[in-house]
Amino acid sequence: MNIVNCTLGDIDEIFRLYRIASEYQKTKKGVVVWPEFERDLVETEIIENRQWKLLIEDKIACLWAIAFNDPQIWGERNSDPAIYIHRIATHPSARGNNYVATIVAWAKDYAKSKNKRFIRLDTLGHNVRLIEHYTRVGFTFLGLFDLKNTDGLPDHYGTAPACLFEIDLDKD
Repeated sequence: MNIVNCTLGDIDEIFRLYRIASEYQKTKKGVVVWPEFERDLVETEIIENRQWKLLIEDKIACLWAIAFNDPQIWGERNSDPAIYIHRIATHPSARGNNYVATIVAWAKDYAKSKNKRFIRLDTLGHNVRLIEHYTRVGFTFLGLFDLKNTDGLPDHYGTAPACLFEIDLDKD
């Protein structure tokens, strides 16, 4: 297993995995489905070394993006030193391996190396199974929040309240 930055050569596979994840989300009752993300967004993340992949035998098993600020979702808390994890997508053949726990372990080291105190992520809607999954791997569920301004965010952010999660490395 190896975690490295994505490259522009990965972009077609990234979007393929996003489409597969969206199709999978459609099969789950009450789950907010990812829209087609803007290619420019992902290209920028790759260029800025904020798009990551977990490789198993040189194949992408899982990928995710990070941000260093997320003001529209996190409001006043955005001023805290944090990394924000977005768009975790797992290859269908790699599902069930609890790669979110692997991402959390990686994120703890990465956040500490960047002098960040928090690891944060969000999801949309009241997805009980996903809330339980994220809390099992170490996140604290902070609750459901209606976002005040979703301009410029991917389209699905306007469809349901945001579930916010964090790990406080000072308490970990």
